[in-house]
Amino acid sequence: MVLKEHVEGFADFEKKAEEYKDKQIFVLFSGSVDAEGKNWCPDCVAADPVITKNVSNIPDEAVFIHCGVGGRDYWKDKNNDFRTSPKLKLKSVPTLMNLAQPNNRLEEGQCADESLVNMLFQDD
Repeated sequence: MVLKEHVEGFADFEKKAEEYKDKQIFVLFSGSVDAEGKNWCPDCVAADPVITKNVSNIPDEAVFIHCGVGGRDYWKDKNNDFRTSPKLKLKSVPTLMNLAQPNNRLEEGQCADESLVNMLFQDD
């Protein structure tokens, strides 16, 4: 069974990734939602149902972390932690990745392509 987690911000992401460091971890980095439950990122809104539907295809015992990267202004700052992290080097949201292979990722519109999402979830 896949363990699903949700975190907000870089510090919480790092803590959660460390907590599960001995497991296979898939991460979706997405725009954060506002008080009304709306995501500022239209590509994230399009990708979310596709990824949610296919999380069940992640290998058993793996972990899926949904990480909110903050508001639009924070994300657009080229010096934010998600962009400058040597391991992550995010360029866009949404980004879906296998944390053990950070170059094995889908970005923006690719995250709404069910066949690509399943390929990433099943790639060892």
